[in-house]
Amino acid sequence: MPPKVDPAILSALSLDATTSTITSHGGSGFASTFKITSKGNDDIEKLFFVKTRKGKESELMFTGEYNSLNAIHTTVPSLCPKPYAHGTLTNTSGSFLATDFLNLSSYSPSTPGSGLSLAEKLVKLHSMPAPIPEGYSKPVFGFPVPTCCGDTAQDNSFKETWAEFYAENRLKGILKSAEKNHGPDSELSKLVNTTTEKVVPRLLRNGHLKDGGTGQDIVPVTVHGDLWSGNHGRGSIGEGGVEEVIFDPSSCWAHSEFEFGIMRMFGGFGKNFEREYHKLKPKDGPVEEWEDRVALYELYHHLNHYSIFGGSYRGGAVRIMENLIKKYGDE
Repeated sequence: MPPKVDPAILSALSLDATTSTITSHGGSGFASTFKITSKGNDDIEKLFFVKTRKGKESELMFTGEYNSLNAIHTTVPSLCPKPYAHGTLTNTSGSFLATDFLNLSSYSPSTPGSGLSLAEKLVKLHSMPAPIPEGYSKPVFGFPVPTCCGDTAQDNSFKETWAEFYAENRLKGILKSAEKNHGPDSELSKLVNTTTEKVVPRLLRNGHLKDGGTGQDIVPVTVHGDLWSGNHGRGSIGEGGVEEVIFDPSSCWAHSEFEFGIMRMFGGFGKNFEREYHKLKPKDGPVEEWEDRVALYELYHHLNHYSIFGGSYRGGAVRIMENLIKKYGDE
């Protein structure tokens, strides 16, 4: 007998249990993944992609991903699957996330896509100021809910300056996670603290970073947050045409260049992508510090991978911090 769709998912998507089937599809290191096929009263087949995970932390993970996808999809609908629902499962402990089905196969439907490149879509995403949260008079750095990068929970509490958010919510936050997973580390702690006290204010301080197009102070924008090549592909969303798409986001309202940290860490995007992107959205100023800012942003992902997987990622983080401290620590 084929597995049944959990009642919570059926209810959230308004599906009929008698015409809905669920099968394993794709893969994830942090969740189980499925495809739901369903027919409504109109006899039209509908497809959905579903993630499930056991444990209390799954609710935080999927709430964060739902809101991340929604933030991206609202700005650039063709860039990621639309999220439909998330919640607690009925028949087992854990939670679920349901989105549009993303077909990453070579199948090419007759429906034309937008024709936009990945660079064009990311520029559009990175050029839209974040919404203003209740209680604030302008966009701020952070996000309305916590998110997960891998299975690392991220504190996205609002900060009015990027330097404070990056130092407190990202670097100090991930150091705490790493020491929780691998034990106290005096060398790593000293390097992270020096980086947040010396390097971050030097490179990211308020009023120092200028938008490459307008020359004005940078503003918070939505970023994917974990955009390595494995979270990018080319495929069709629902019944749409073939598009450049991204998925598995870990979003926040950040400096747009934060996106390049993970992109540079694992590669896969290439110089042609960067040239097209920066032709449309020039590097922020000071331009001569761009490479060092990207290294500083890459640092977070080395620390996060060390926190999750251990091993040589610690060495990569140490090298980045030592180089940046050597260059900026005594200024």
